[in-house]
Amino acid sequence: MEETKERKILQVALDVLELERAIEIGKESVEGGADWLEVGTPLIKSEGMNAVRTLKDAFPEVNIVADMKTMDTGAIEMEMAAKSGASVVSILAVADNAVIEEAVKSARKYGVAVMADIMNTEDPVRRAKELEELGVDYVCVHVGIDQQMRGMDVLSLLENVSAAISTPLAVAGGVDTEMASEAVNLGADVIIVGGNITRSAKVRDSTIKIRESMDLGTVEKEYLKGAKKRTLDARIFELFMQVSTPNISDAMHRKGVMQGIKPVFDDIKLVGRAVTVQTFEGDWAKPVEATDVAKRGEVIVVYAGSKDVAIWGELASWSCRQKGIAGVVIDGAVRDIAEIRRMRFPVFAKYVVPNAGEPKGLGELNAEIECGGQEVNTGDWIIGDNNGVVVVPKGHAYEIARRAKEVWKNEERIREEIKSGKTLSQVLDLYKWEKRG
Repeated sequence: MEETKERKILQVALDVLELERAIEIGKESVEGGADWLEVGTPLIKSEGMNAVRTLKDAFPEVNIVADMKTMDTGAIEMEMAAKSGASVVSILAVADNAVIEEAVKSARKYGVAVMADIMNTEDPVRRAKELEELGVDYVCVHVGIDQQMRGMDVLSLLENVSAAISTPLAVAGGVDTEMASEAVNLGADVIIVGGNITRSAKVRDSTIKIRESMDLGTVEKEYLKGAKKRTLDARIFELFMQVSTPNISDAMHRKGVMQGIKPVFDDIKLVGRAVTVQTFEGDWAKPVEATDVAKRGEVIVVYAGSKDVAIWGELASWSCRQKGIAGVVIDGAVRDIAEIRRMRFPVFAKYVVPNAGEPKGLGELNAEIECGGQEVNTGDWIIGDNNGVVVVPKGHAYEIARRAKEVWKNEERIREEIKSGKTLSQVLDLYKWEKRG
């Protein structure tokens, strides 16, 4: 007889601020196959226990998880969440053992389960063993959002914890379709998904895909091998290609935007690492010599020092095109834009003039420069599109690329809600969140 595989639990984390939005997203999630709905910490802080009560009233047949992240008063918070309709309540593993012990006692009294979140513990495996001894119902292997943005891997942590304890495991932290399947293989009983469902344009469809991945319990091994083989630069490039410069600016808290630099034709997309050039008024020698230095896929970034004399044109663009250089960004002037448009070589500049200077050879390659009011070093990431150009420091590129993708996802979801008939202010409940005083 064929063995029946136990169905794993899909928990959708409603990490939004607005209760009405949470209900709408929750409805689509449940239709797509979600088993549990989590009242995320942002929603609990925004709406309090009313969020738990309202979600339970809206979904009486669904287990509601109250992501309290309790650090103190364990018994009181368990009682409060249980009486509001929660079936599972989270507590932080970094809390003192006394807090956890009281939480477990209270949970037994009120008939709810305790999920201990091991995020930010110094020794996750050791702490997981201690939590098992303390009697928690679930151990949540969790990498926080800010840690995810910097590349922390939750699956490796899950594998280590799974080998150490028998308590049911939950996993959270950037889980997507492929990761959900792998997490099941590694022993997770509860798969917690947030933004990859709640921020998608089609919540129901995204939930279905993750549910199917979990139920298969297998991973596209070739896909995973390919993902592991990809270099960090390749992953960064892929993420930046998927987002806009406004997304990146938002992710950088409105920093990094080059002032006054625009594309010389429409529908440009430029992503690559910078090769910097410092030159002087009208001297086009160093910018052209940069073509010999720059590698395929890199971007030449120039501070030219003049708006009246071009240091770049058609022939230099052809040299870059032949070599596979991704594009050019110039704080200064260019010419021959009709020809550049025809070849569709990505050029961004402040000014367009007909006259060129002379190749004197002054200046420097790979120097720290200022371009469009932004500091740029060789190796920094340059992203350009119809909106303009942003520079991302190389040491923070992966984090910013990940954060920009989250901005993109959030906007996708908001766009769908606007299309359903709401205004932007209604979706974001702006009147409620206007600054007081």
